Formats: sequence, structure tokens, C-alpha cells
Amino acid sequence: MGRTSKVVTSGLLICALAAVSVPVGLHLAPAFLPKDPAAVAVVPGAQLPPTVISGISAVAPLNAEAPLPDAAKLSADLTQALTFDGDGTFAMFVTDTATGKELFSQDGETARVPASNLKLLTAGAALRTLGTETRFSTQVVAGSAANELVLLAGGDAMLGAGDSATDAVMGHAGIATLAKKTAAALAAAGVNGPITLSIDDTLFTGPALNSKWADGDVDAGEIAPIFPMALNAGRLAPEVLSGPRPQDSAVAVAEAFAAALEGAGIATTGTLSRSKAPAAANGAPAGAPGTVLAAVESATVAQQTQYMLAESDNYVAEVVGRMVAVKLGQEASNTGAVAAVRQAVAELGLPMDGVVTTDNSGLATGNLISSAKLTQLLALMLADPASDIGQALPGLPIAGLSGSLAHRFVAGPQLDGAGLVRAKTGSLNVVTALTGYVINSQGRLLAFCIIGNGFTDGAAAARPVVDAAAAVLARS
Repeated sequence: MGRTSKVVTSGLLICALAAVSVPVGLHLAPAFLPKDPAAVAVVPGAQLPPTVISGISAVAPLNAEAPLPDAAKLSADLTQALTFDGDGTFAMFVTDTATGKELFSQDGETARVPASNLKLLTAGAALRTLGTETRFSTQVVAGSAANELVLLAGGDAMLGAGDSATDAVMGHAGIATLAKKTAAALAAAGVNGPITLSIDDTLFTGPALNSKWADGDVDAGEIAPIFPMALNAGRLAPEVLSGPRPQDSAVAVAEAFAAALEGAGIATTGTLSRSKAPAAANGAPAGAPGTVLAAVESATVAQQTQYMLAESDNYVAEVVGRMVAVKLGQEASNTGAVAAVRQAVAELGLPMDGVVTTDNSGLATGNLISSAKLTQLLALMLADPASDIGQALPGLPIAGLSGSLAHRFVAGPQLDGAGLVRAKTGSLNVVTALTGYVINSQGRLLAFCIIGNGFTDGAAAARPVVDAAAAVLARS
């Protein structure tokens, strides 16, 4: 692709390495650090492993003339790496992004269960449809009755209970801040309370739980009923990543808001109801029902999408998928969201023939997509990292360093991929998957997808095989 290829891949390399350069020294894999003090003494200082990762001031462009991996050797090495003694099989597809050349395929065209790798479709659809800088607003509007407030849900599933944390993604919009703004508006209007609080969560429709989600996954806290506003991505607290979740996230937000109002000096009646009709947030005269009294804004869609990919957050994926449906004028139910994401992904240039989707997080049963198609989607993102869909790339975890890959690629043959492989993970009871990219030892930018299905003894035992295959690409 000549000079254009150099510019694109240079920008990608800068993007990828800049992400590594954040202060993540405390998360360095143990295998990166010296273990034998005596050995350190005889190693030249320039070769000592770093204890922190410093910033990067400049990165040279990738060499467009760098040789492709030797096809025969790569095929032999990957076939060996994908050998697994237990039940279950692997599919893998690898492409060179600059030329589009297929480098390896093992059942790459066969549709398989992708687990959370399906979130890549949701990310692409959200970034293309909603726009990277879009924010979701949670508003307080005047109700139709005297001293009634309506808490209007706007699609922010990452609300915090405290003050807005504008330097964060989770909790970027804070309920305590919303309550303080509301109290100020009420004081200016001469309203002392007590006030009655209602919820308008009519933005989403249909069942809050997808019938394709296993009861065990719901009970284990992998997902919760989906509402158009939630605290902590539908969790009891940001640090609580498993176990019980709120079964009505909209009510949980409203209860936190009522408590914050009381703390801001506004008494409430203690009753809480749901609006039967949407509250009019815009176009109403001042003081009339529907007038916006206060609002807080979420982190951007780009930031939320990156969080979703890095942490593999199912709740955020499902909410963002429904917001895509809202944007496209479709019903914001699970069915409408799945259709909307499929439409947006097809418009990106990924044919959806042979792809089956039943949710937007990858948790549901029935999802099927091939390794080749997921690799093609990633290649579309890599084609222009500065594009809207390219903003998904910073959300991909870095092997051995961040997100859901923080504790992988830290020993054995997988170590060769540490710090080099950047990919979305996927895991279900009998499924493991990894879709991402790597700049190999020759400086070629390779995109890949590995999907393993049928691991009756559990996916954990098969995960090192996936990592070893990705590490093969890093050293190719």
C-alpha cells in the first residue's frame, strides 16, 4: 500500500505503544522482572528489564517492505501450538493488514460460539452510529404534579453514587452532583419540599432479561436486567465484580438520588413511582412539566466502549447496543438492539451472512461467527485508527499488562506475546476466544482471531493454547 500504508501503520503503532506507556508499573507481569539478584549483577545495565514503563516521545514508522512471515513455518508452528489433548477444537484465522493476505486458516471460515469477542461488533456499531464524543444525559425534569420530580433515564449505565468524577469513565456522572444541581434549581424556584420522585425509564422496551441468558449466569452476576440507567454498570459497587446485582437498576439509581437529595437539604415524601408516559425533556416552557432542572453527562461513547472491551463488561455492552437501536429509530429491546447492531456492522463493510447473534455481549447461547469474519472486522478498525471505529483499539487489553489480559502471557511459551499482543478476550464454560493484533518480529502488523469451542472440562485449561498461538505470531 506504499506510503499510505506507512502513515496508517505508524499511527497505529503510536496508538498501541502510547497505551502501554501509561503508568502501569504496578501491573507488570512477574515474568518481566529480574528474579535472581546475582544474575542482575552481570547483566549490562542497558539490558535490564524495566521496573516502570516510561513515556514515548517518538515512534518510527513500520517498514512497509518488511518480509511476510514464512507461510510454511508459520503454518507448522501454529498447527503445533493449537494442539490440545482434551475435548474441544480450535479455529484460527490470520491476515496481514497491509496487504489483506491470508497467512493462516484452521477452520477459519467455520462459524463458532465467540463468547465476549462478540463485543467487537457492538463496539464497532456504537462508535459508527452514536459517534465517539456522544454523551448520555441523566436528567431531572419537572413533573406534572406540584413538587413532583421525574428522574429521566438517558442510557448511562455507569453512573456513580457520589459526586461526578470527570476524570473517570465509571462514575463520570455522579448522582450526588445531580442532587446538588437539583437542590439549587429548586431553591431558586422557591420550592422547599417535600418532593415526590418518579422514574421515567421508558427509553428501553421489552423484557429486561434476555431469554437466551442462562439462569446460572444471571445468578452468578454475569449480567442483570437491563435498564437505561444504572449505578456501576449494574453492580452493587464498582469493585464488586461478581455475585448478586440489583434486579432493578433504575430503582437503585432513584433510591440513591433520593438519599442524595435529602443530604442536599431537599426532603422527599419517601414514595417512588414509575412514569407511565415519557417525560418531555425538551421544548417545554420554563416551569412547566418537562422542564429540565438539572442534568449530568456520562463519559463519551468512545470511553465507555473502550471500558467495555478492556473489562469485558456485559451490562455496558447490552446498554450500548440498545442505544444504537434508539439512534437508528428501532425498538430499544433486546431484539431491536441485536438487529440495530447487525445493521450498523454490515454498513461498516462486514457481511453478516452466516453470522447469528442473539445478544450484544456474547453471553447468550446461540451466537455464531467465524474467526475470519472477526479478523476482518478488526482489520477494518486497524485500517484507520483515527476513524470512529478505530477508537475501539485503545480498549483492547495488552497481554500481561492490562484489562482481562493482565494476568495472561506471563510464563512459558506465551511470554513471547507479553506486551506485544493486544486483543479482546472471550470466555464461557466451554468456550475461549481471542481476537486482536500484533506487530511481529519483522514489523508486520498481523490481525488474528482464535475461537475454541467444546471444552467439556472447562475453558481455563484451553486458554494457554490460545495464548501460545498468539505468541507464535509475535515472534514470527
